[in-house]
Amino acid sequence: MNLEQLRGFVEIARLGSFTRAAEELHLAQPSLSRQISTLERELGSELFHRARGNISLTAAGDVLLPYARRMLADAATVRREMSEIAGLRRGRVRLGAPPSLCASIVPEMMSAFRAAHPGIELEIIERGSRRLVAALAEGGLDLALLAFSDVAAASPVSLTRTALLEEDLVLVSSAALAPVSHGRDIALAAIADLPLIAFPHSYELRAATDTAFAAAGLTPQVVVEGPEMDTVLRLVERGVGVAVVPAMVALGRPGLRAVPLAARLTRTVSLAHRADMAPTRAAAALRDTIIAAADALAGSGGLVAKAV
Repeated sequence: MNLEQLRGFVEIARLGSFTRAAEELHLAQPSLSRQISTLERELGSELFHRARGNISLTAAGDVLLPYARRMLADAATVRREMSEIAGLRRGRVRLGAPPSLCASIVPEMMSAFRAAHPGIELEIIERGSRRLVAALAEGGLDLALLAFSDVAAASPVSLTRTALLEEDLVLVSSAALAPVSHGRDIALAAIADLPLIAFPHSYELRAATDTAFAAAGLTPQVVVEGPEMDTVLRLVERGVGVAVVPAMVALGRPGLRAVPLAARLTRTVSLAHRADMAPTRAAAALRDTIIAAADALAGSGGLVAKAV
């Protein structure tokens, strides 16, 4: 059993096709088929049900798939470590972050890292926090910025977490329209009377706001439901409605007017990696850059503070 065989097996499982997997791997299909046949002989089990136009995993294939993914991820980590020996002149880091952070602090953090380490390739994976935890567990990420608290219950492996920031949630409205509040903050009851743009139910942010409204006995007037962060902000800028968002999202967007919530709601942003896998040198350098940037942002005051 070798990595080429495992890589071919994983690609066929992902694409459901020998032909497409061969194209993806830049192999001739007969060569890929021989690799899989050899792997099956070595393991003593068929890995795929082969029907015309339909390739699916057998029970043995289902068992092998997570192990194959982990072995490939470990092999990739070894290659990255070897390439980073020469003073971080080469390498690659995979960082996961939720959409709200990709729309706010991630670009500034990545700019600082690229300036210090121009030879390191960065891959940004934008997903919800729970999906990022799953990707960390599978070895698909080096680091992840997370924006929810119940990480331990969501992860099948132990994670090392560093709390970075605590930020307030705020109400944003279009700066081109009249202010929705003339006070220093706005009550949930007042928000419930406004046209609200709501995030998908999979968002931790949606769960937090739904819980707050329910606890206050309020039912908000949702006019648009389900868009991702960037779309929500654009809809608000155009006056379609208002939205409850993390404070950092509103920074540097002159088309938005942000108002703190009278009933203070916050979220904690943390940085995580697998506890059983030490970060590569490049990942450790990115971790240090992110922590320094978070400290600087918290030091600027406002609605973002250093998490304890």
